[in-house]
Parts: sequence; structure tokens; C-alpha cells
Amino acid sequence: MIHNRIDIVTLGCYKNLVDSECLQKMFCKKGYECYVDAPEVKGKTVVINTCGFIGDAKEESVNTILQFVEAKKHGEIDTLYVMGCLSERYLADLQQEIPEVDKYYGKFDWSRMVDEMPESEGTKQNHTEITPKRNINHYRYIKISEGCDRHCAYCAIPAMTGKHKSRRIEDIISEVKELVSEGVREFQIIAQELTYYGVDIYGKRSIAELISQMADIKGVEWIRLHYAYPNLFPMELLDVMREKDNVCKYLDIALQHISTSVLKRMKRDTTKEETMQLVSDLRKRVPGIVLRTTLMVGFPGETDKDFDELVEFVKWARFERMGAFAYSEEDGTYSADHYEDDVPEEIKQQRLDKLMRVQQRISAEIMEENIGKTMKVIIDRKEGEWYVGRNEYSSPEVDPEVLLHADNELKTGEFYNVKITAAEEFDLYGELVK
Repeated sequence: MIHNRIDIVTLGCYKNLVDSECLQKMFCKKGYECYVDAPEVKGKTVVINTCGFIGDAKEESVNTILQFVEAKKHGEIDTLYVMGCLSERYLADLQQEIPEVDKYYGKFDWSRMVDEMPESEGTKQNHTEITPKRNINHYRYIKISEGCDRHCAYCAIPAMTGKHKSRRIEDIISEVKELVSEGVREFQIIAQELTYYGVDIYGKRSIAELISQMADIKGVEWIRLHYAYPNLFPMELLDVMREKDNVCKYLDIALQHISTSVLKRMKRDTTKEETMQLVSDLRKRVPGIVLRTTLMVGFPGETDKDFDELVEFVKWARFERMGAFAYSEEDGTYSADHYEDDVPEEIKQQRLDKLMRVQQRISAEIMEENIGKTMKVIIDRKEGEWYVGRNEYSSPEVDPEVLLHADNELKTGEFYNVKITAAEEFDLYGELVK
């Protein structure tokens, strides 16, 4: 174990990853060698950035904490810190149940961790900061806002993150320019509700203006948008997506359900008709757009008829990317306080399985349609005899990848033209176009 090294373990969403990377920069300025999500933890100090969104995520966070508590007991690490959503929401419980953690920080006070740690011996001797260690250098996640003003019945996130708070356009643009100077070429734009960006500081939805300015920065090759909300969608954003070549024709927009009665109980402020019209408008105004969505089954009061509507909607919409999960009751949410969790677990699972089978058939058909096409691909890594990359329609880690046999020497972070020769459910295979 390396005494001057700090390992940050990130759980949950990409917004947490952004916080981990910010913390990493701060530690490096103080002279520490710091890694985020390294393949192997080697530092004497470990920071766990937790998620507290749903039951499975909370369980994973607690189990990870306990894993490193054991490592501390066996002398494998010296110091253990915990930060993020779980400790923001359940601080008192965690302090009581897992006192072996040296200190807990929440969602917004984690920068104090750096202030409270002594300056590294490396800084004292060299008077220079250490460069952050990255697993991948050519793409980054940019968090443009924090928090959410929505009150979806099932969601505990506003209780952890507070009200929506946008960053200023000039600050975001400055960050992107700095990252471009460091060699970053691809940017994943994230927020709890991306389409609400700017309302709190500019008095209007300003996401289109932000993305347009970002697209004009020399060296920005790809911009990809995550976590839009369907209600009052800013349609001018679609004009930017259509007109700017480096804004990927890709949108991550969680719809949750299609039944108007379920959407009303969820407090989603939209209807079946409005949702279907939005999907139609997205495809019409941005030809070739790829849509990623998330759907929920088993919400309190969901009937067989409601679920059948959802299945038919998925068949109609033909989402290129879709995830789904079964409802789980979360402490402190409107649905936990006002609704009975009345859909049996076995019914939830049956519905989830059926919905995903429908989507798998759709995904397989859509993937097959790529065969014979030539597309721009960025190389993320090499695995054995394969180079693994993505096209503009795939976000890192969650979407299908493009595999090329390592017959040629390719560079990570570089773009290549690739002709697709074969397709599987989750991967495309291609060959280099010379």
C-alpha cells in the first residue's frame, strides 16, 4: 500500500463521478497521488462516494463501506472516508451503525475533507501538484447543474440534492476549454434535469444556448446529452442538435411510463398524448436521433391495462436504448407516504421481464440495421485482440460498443471510419475503412 496515495471509489450515477474527479483534482493540488475507480485499490486512504437513490444502490453502498471497514481492520488501509448521497440522507444512522468509518461527509460538504487533511509530504518536498491519474483521458462528464425542482412521487433525490441550481454558462465554457487543452475530445453533459438548465439564474431554459456555445469551441468533437425531462421540453435544443455536427444525435430522456393515470400518480406533469407527441417531434425534428429512456413497472396502482399500454408504447416508440426497473418504496417520498405498495413483487418481476423481452427484440432488429453502414468511431481501449470503441449514438459504459479486430495499430482517443460487418444484441463488429 502507498502512503501518499488516495483511492476514490465511486458508486451510483455519473454525477457522482464528476464529484469524485473534482475531489481528485483537489487532492492532487495538495500533493497526493489520487486515483478514481482504479482497477486495484493501493492507497492507505480510501474515499467511498456513495449512492442512495434506490434500494439496490443503497445496499451496494453499505456493502462497499463494510468491505473497506474489514480492510481497515486487517491493516490493509489506514483511513476510510464516506461521502455522497447515502451519507447525506442517512448520516446519523451510518454514524451509529458503522462507526469504524473515520469521517462521513454529505453531498455538498466533501471539499472539507481536503482542508482537514495535512499537506502531502510530496508537496512539501517538491512544491508542485501531482497530475490526476485518469483511466480514460479522451472523454469527460460535465455537470451543468445540481438538484431538482420536480416532485416526482417515487423520487428521493430532491431530498438529498436540494433545489435545482445551475452553473453559469461562462464557468462551464471555461471548464470545457481547459479540458480540450488537456486532450479531452468528447463531453457527456449531465444534470438531474438537463432541460431545466438556466431557469434559476437566467429566468429561462438556456440549455440550447449553452450547448450551442460549447459546440463552437475548437477541439470539441462530440457532445452528448443526458437526463432530459419530457414536461415543457425546450424544442429549440433540437435545432442545435440538428444543425451542429458535433452535437450527437442522442438524447437520454427518462419517460417512466405511458399510462396517463400512472403518470398522474407519479406526479410527472405529463400525459400519454403529450409523451407520444414529444417522441414523434423528437424523431421528426432530428432525423436519425437515438433515444435512450428509462421505464418503471409496478408503481402503486399500476393495473394490467396500464402495463399493457406500456408494452404497446415500447413497441410503437422503438427506443434504440431502454432500461427498466421495478418500483421500490423509498423512505420520505410522496408515494411511500401516500400510496400502498400494492403490486406484488412477483407481478413486478413478471412485468419487468416481459417488457425487457419486448425491448430486446427491438434492440436486436435496430442493431441489425447498422450492418453495411460506415460510421465515425472513437477508440476507448484495447482488450486482447480487439479494439473497443463507440459511435456517436453510444454513451460510455451503458450503450453498445463497436469492436474491431486488432489487425491494425489504432490509438485510444482517436476517431476512425468503420464499416459495420456484423451485429449482436449489445455489440457491433466492424472493419477499418482506409
